[in-house]
Amino acid sequence: MVAAERVFTGRVPLSAFDRLAGLLEDTEGECRYVIEFGRDLSGQATVDLVAEAELPLVCQRSLERFLFPVSQRQRLGLLADESEEPALPEGVEPALVGPDGALHLLELVEDELILAVPAFPVSPGSAEVEAVWSDAEAEVEDEQPRINPFAALAALKDRKTPGD
Repeated sequence: MVAAERVFTGRVPLSAFDRLAGLLEDTEGECRYVIEFGRDLSGQATVDLVAEAELPLVCQRSLERFLFPVSQRQRLGLLADESEEPALPEGVEPALVGPDGALHLLELVEDELILAVPAFPVSPGSAEVEAVWSDAEAEVEDEQPRINPFAALAALKDRKTPGD
């Protein structure tokens, strides 16, 4: 595929990505991808990957479903062994190929989509939650007497038992 500079384009339903499905609210929708094989100026075998989708996530502010737009572009250097990684040019991520040279294209696409999912998804239109603490609430807490948890132990220690 590298020697022939093959290009693959297509669409795949989000339901086809098992690992990604656990991060989504549901698997409605699809991902569009372009995968282009070739070599860079240094002769390194590469894969240029573009993955675009609208991922259904749950907003952590409103707890409502929203579509998170993703447009991932990545250049991957194809490696037979992890020891080759330091030789990759800057900005090129490693992608290990199997011993037979096999590469699972949809797994690469799924990896990029997983990396695009934010840790705490927030819908762009959601209102910020503001917690305002007034000084009056803090003063009420300060006015209450604090109970020493060891006061009961001190009382027991001071109490004399009948044989002392």
